[in-house]
Amino acid sequence: MAVYSIKTVQRLPVSLDRAWDFFSSPANLADITPNHLGFQIISAHHGEKMYAGQIIEYTVKPLLGVPLYWMTEITHVDAGKYFVDEQRFGPYAMWHHQHHFKAIEGGVEMTDIVHYKLPLWILGDVANSLFVRQQLNGIFNFRFRKVEELFGRWN
Repeated sequence: MAVYSIKTVQRLPVSLDRAWDFFSSPANLADITPNHLGFQIISAHHGEKMYAGQIIEYTVKPLLGVPLYWMTEITHVDAGKYFVDEQRFGPYAMWHHQHHFKAIEGGVEMTDIVHYKLPLWILGDVANSLFVRQQLNGIFNFRFRKVEELFGRWN
């Protein structure tokens, strides 16, 4: 029953303020999520910008088009630097996702660090090996390409 992690780093030719403004808005999450996942925010009172204590509810269809309920809480926010979302209810036994932003010469560097654990002990570990890790990597690869489309490629 392992805890897995994924780390991605992306550089963008935009200001820190522009990157933070986009990524700290829940309304933009669907734009950087693959369409086949059927991602939809369903919470009525989640607010327009990330803040500590914020609850965001979604439905997502990660497997066979079956909708799953997912609730995250934004547990930490340091505006312009980072925010953390943690699953409260959903498909994982544990989900902790850090979003870091750093101004660099010519733009911004974004780093995502996800720690996750699957339910069902050994069956969860098998599922991770067979398809979960691949699916998560696919989601982050899609996001990387989509963010480049939106903000431009780092040179």
